[in-house]
Amino acid sequence: MRLRELKNKIWRDWLRPILLVAIVLGSFRSAVADWNDVPTGSMKPTILAGERIFIYRAAYDLRVPFTTWSVWRRGEPERGDIVVLISPHDGKRLVKRVVGLPGDHVALHSNRLVVNGRPVRYETHGTVSGSPDESGGSVFEEKLPGRAHAILLHEAPGPLSSFRPLRVPSGHYFVMGDNRDDSFDSRYWGFVERRQVLGRATYVVLSADPERHYRPRFSRFLKPLI
Repeated sequence: MRLRELKNKIWRDWLRPILLVAIVLGSFRSAVADWNDVPTGSMKPTILAGERIFIYRAAYDLRVPFTTWSVWRRGEPERGDIVVLISPHDGKRLVKRVVGLPGDHVALHSNRLVVNGRPVRYETHGTVSGSPDESGGSVFEEKLPGRAHAILLHEAPGPLSSFRPLRVPSGHYFVMGDNRDDSFDSRYWGFVERRQVLGRATYVVLSADPERHYRPRFSRFLKPLI
């Protein structure tokens, strides 16, 4: 067999099918469903470091694969949604919770949210232990309008545990991590544009504890995210 014929056969029988599968799978992950590995505890106790979460990319938009161009706006992020977004600060993918919608007035007083002039209710849920270099903290249920979820507060509040009322601009969102004293979020780098929201996190796929040689946390497999 000639070298040219051999090259054509390898391309036809092996490389082209693999390339087509890669394009189809890549397009599906980019536009419909994806996963995201979480390396930090900024969303603790809802999402733990070492977890892989499922991202519904088509929750809000049907986009052209591998771009942020929306061809069909299917819905809008809601207050309390856990979203994957492109950080306005450095372009990295982050996982945060939406606490302020376009037009909302958002403030924080000693880690207690005030949304549109109404203080958010909090209920104590218990304590958690942190990693060896943390002091742990207390878990509260934060009752956002229309949604309740858990947050973690440390004994020593972070540097931005309070801020004056901010108005969320049209087409933007204010997001925060559930680990309020250890999260790099809108308090530091501002509002998130609608186009920068890539999808909604829906459940934990896999969970492994990096502090214990990545021992599986089987109780958290397929856990819905609230």
